[in-house]
Amino acid sequence: MDAKSNGRPQPAWAHCAAMDTTFNPASQGPLAGLKVLELGQLIAGPFAAKTLADFGADIIKIETPGTGDPLRKWRLLKDGTSVWWQVQSRNKRSLALDLRKPEAQGIVRKLAAESDVLIENFRPGAMEGWGLGPDDLLKLNPRLIVLRISGYGQTGPYRDRPGFGVVAEAMSGLRHLTAEPGRVPVRVGVSLGDTLAGLHGVIGILLALQHRHAHGVGQVIDVALYEAVFNCMESLLPEYSAFGAVRGPAGSALPGIAPSNAYRCNDEGYALIAGNGDSIFKRLMKVIGRDDLGADPALADNAGRVARVAEIDVAIGLWVAERSVDEVLAELDKVGVPAGRIYTVADIAADPHYQARGMLDSVQMDDGSTLAVPGIVPKLSLTPGQHRRNAPTLGQDTDAVLHELGLTPAQIQGLKDKGIVSGGTR
Repeated sequence: MDAKSNGRPQPAWAHCAAMDTTFNPASQGPLAGLKVLELGQLIAGPFAAKTLADFGADIIKIETPGTGDPLRKWRLLKDGTSVWWQVQSRNKRSLALDLRKPEAQGIVRKLAAESDVLIENFRPGAMEGWGLGPDDLLKLNPRLIVLRISGYGQTGPYRDRPGFGVVAEAMSGLRHLTAEPGRVPVRVGVSLGDTLAGLHGVIGILLALQHRHAHGVGQVIDVALYEAVFNCMESLLPEYSAFGAVRGPAGSALPGIAPSNAYRCNDEGYALIAGNGDSIFKRLMKVIGRDDLGADPALADNAGRVARVAEIDVAIGLWVAERSVDEVLAELDKVGVPAGRIYTVADIAADPHYQARGMLDSVQMDDGSTLAVPGIVPKLSLTPGQHRRNAPTLGQDTDAVLHELGLTPAQIQGLKDKGIVSGGTR
């Protein structure tokens, strides 16, 4: 397709070279050579592993034969597999292994003995029930780093409760804030609790690797979903401690910081405007024709503006209501006032900044079609992450991984005959 088909620029991800889907452990990346065993499923643990995989780690993902990770069937499916799977499991290898069987547990021990990191997000006690708890694995491999993600952590009175990301968001205090005043709190819209836990897990792994580099030993990282979200709750607790203040929902406004809100335009869209810096506020008031407010000494700092936020919001709202979102953003951009629109995914897919920053990546599927996927973050100048391989089919790498452990083809086939493993090289 021509780069300007029909006279219109095409998205950067519309052009996709054939992707090399073979596994290459020597691929460049800051984590090249790091061997990671992923025993988790769905979101939190696999998201942590995906982040490591993007930067060169060799991820061996263990899945249940026959069904695999439930995420394979979540949300919208293409050719029977979730397109989400292509994001969450890119750059990984799949070993289909029935963890309930002793011979499979023995294979995990062998893999753990030569791995750098093990990631699991089962309920506390599950790994111990299989004889795969950290105490056992660290005896086999004292350098092993074990990341454990669970709803409430490995200790405490709630440790045995089942915990999903939405519950963590509620317990952390986040869900209480995501609402219009007087209305039911709403979900953020994505699995934020799981993702934050995964990111905290990655931080823990990198810290533990640094400690191992200095002292030669691994350790256990205990991440609770609710704690990962709570860690991002800013001044919520100290405000309660110092003033007894219980922060409540504020809709689209930013409580205690003014002006910062979403304002409705005449094309039914919304413009988010953050005029909460002292000099920014003066520029904002000038452009909306309210120099009287900009020059008011009582509004010269944030405390004064917060006291009169309703008055300021009305003034901004009246100006915005006479203009389209594009007009509002254009005028505010000229005077350096931070503002933006509320994007849908269609807006994202067409946005030139997303394209220029490499955030609209693409993969070529087995059927030859192209699938747009999010680019890789963070962006490193010398060793950037890369998409080295599409997400694996279930058990795609079973034979290769077991062969690396020293098993013969006959031994591998014997395990398949017993239903302990499944799959093979595609």
